Amino acid sequence: MAEPTPTSPLPSPVAPSPVALPTSTGAAPTHARFRARPEDFRVDELPAFEPGGEGDHCYVLVRKRGLTTPEATKRLAAALETDVAQAGHAGLKDRHAVTTQWLSFLAVDPARALAARVDDLEVLEARRHRHKLRAGKLRGNRFTLIVREVDPSADATLHEHLALLVARGVPAFFGTQRFGREGRNVEKATRWLVEGGRAPRDRFERKMLVSSLQSEAFNRVLARRLRDGTFTQVLEGDLLRREDTGGVFATTDPAADQLRLDAFEVSPTGPLPGLKSLIPEGALGEVERAVAAELGLDDVVLERLGRLGPGARRPLRWRLEDASLTRTGDGLELQFALPAGAYATEVLRELFADGLVEGPAT
Repeated sequence: MAEPTPTSPLPSPVAPSPVALPTSTGAAPTHARFRARPEDFRVDELPAFEPGGEGDHCYVLVRKRGLTTPEATKRLAAALETDVAQAGHAGLKDRHAVTTQWLSFLAVDPARALAARVDDLEVLEARRHRHKLRAGKLRGNRFTLIVREVDPSADATLHEHLALLVARGVPAFFGTQRFGREGRNVEKATRWLVEGGRAPRDRFERKMLVSSLQSEAFNRVLARRLRDGTFTQVLEGDLLRREDTGGVFATTDPAADQLRLDAFEVSPTGPLPGLKSLIPEGALGEVERAVAAELGLDDVVLERLGRLGPGARRPLRWRLEDASLTRTGDGLELQFALPAGAYATEVLRELFADGLVEGPAT
């Protein structure tokens, strides 16, 4: 299989707004429509553990349609007459989809949870556990997507690109959802954090804006490595992440670590800038500092991020598992699993590029 040439060359990164993202597959724009209806986008949560069967918290497996996770949690808490502030979830699931996920509620009898009736929500299981379900406590998600209006002549290329993603991984870009409507979160975050404007009153909004600025920095670093053809290469100074434990270390032998990367034992990482974020030495560190400078992320701004954005490293790629692509009816059924933190829409973008259209046909 020939190595594709990355697409979508980046504009000069000056304005504090989301950059245009290249692809690793070199996919040409291929018309496809996704989320034509909620049933076309199904997400099943892969939990990090199973409820233990005893304890003060009731873990409830729900299937929801047309609801965000907070909306579903609030409705079910009201039906169970329990405090929604004591409820928990491992991850946020999309409104415009059919999704299954675990929620937890304090001091609720499982039998009562199973009998609950809530619009657009079905209770599938209910079991006790000792602890509240916390954010991030999931292995990942399994996706079943129906993509419509795809010309059958594109099938062979789509299968080829899907195989490439399985072999090399999916670029771990943050999707457009991270940046708000028309990407405005980066601009809002810049006005507050970089230019010294007024901070939002709502803590969740402040955290969201901090995250959007960190995410933009990460996307710019990853985009440069795709553009430079080093997305799956171990470079001098690389900070690598162990796939089994999540630990991060600096390479001392790029040639040896390249073999580990090819075997998907380790992956290069990029920055989520903050006071505690590690920075590579050498040329890679200079690139990351240059990106931070483009966004105005100097030491003063990083101090402002504080506990809302202490900083971290994120892998440049995600492993794509259990992937298949099957023509069915008037569309294609795409199935795959991704780790927590990965975006299914980035898999679609790698396959269809700018030809992807979201929503029902008008």
